[in-house]
Amino acid sequence: MTTIAVVFAALVGLGLGSFANVVIYRIPAGESVVQPRSACPQCGHVIRNRHNIPVLSWLWLRRKCADCGAPISARYPLVELGTALAFVLVVGLNGLQWSTLLLLVLAYMSIILTAVDVDVQRLPDRIVGPFAIAVAGAILLISAIESSWSDALRALIGAALLGAIYFAAWFAYPKGMGFGDVKLAPVLGATLAFLGWPQLAVGGFFAFLWGAIAGIVVMVVSKRVKQVKIPFGPWIFAGAWTGIIIGQAVSDWYLSVVLSTST
Repeated sequence: MTTIAVVFAALVGLGLGSFANVVIYRIPAGESVVQPRSACPQCGHVIRNRHNIPVLSWLWLRRKCADCGAPISARYPLVELGTALAFVLVVGLNGLQWSTLLLLVLAYMSIILTAVDVDVQRLPDRIVGPFAIAVAGAILLISAIESSWSDALRALIGAALLGAIYFAAWFAYPKGMGFGDVKLAPVLGATLAFLGWPQLAVGGFFAFLWGAIAGIVVMVVSKRVKQVKIPFGPWIFAGAWTGIIIGQAVSDWYLSVVLSTST
């Protein structure tokens, strides 16, 4: 059953990865993700269904438009493969449990918003909003099925806490953070807190740590201190996944050190 689930996750990931490319390209441009049909940005010809198969079509067409021969960016298959790989890892490592649903939503959100933030250095409401609804829906569904309303309450508190921290950071230094990051924070706060307080604490801390390290690296490479801008969204997600992966272990280690020191 696990093998079947992993294969299914890979196929769903490929399909959703193809749609992610549409969202990444169209939403920042203010376009609809439904209409019109996908077309070559160079010649305007509508992409045929047989040329819209994730990854395979890119290889089959030899990375070129079938009509005008314009090169097709490698980002398209990379996003599709990245989404499939992320889904496979989540399902393979977390197994068939309800929390996997929430992690899949987070994985999809991470890929889309990271790509958008890298491209335009902003997190559009038209993407953050639907993901916020998806996260809230997943949390309520899991809480209802597992009768774990205390987890839902913890998620609500986590959303408020992380949202307040980001708002305070933005208010203190608006140039250091976009307000889109502030809007994203409650969504991730709810997700991490639903999984546990350690995940929230470690995830929140490492977001700023990874962001600071990235900023220092950019300043060193560019040999500039002023006017250095980096998208913070990717590091928020990096921090969140750090919290999910090692949050409990870090908490256990910290508590053991504190307890051993106090005794």
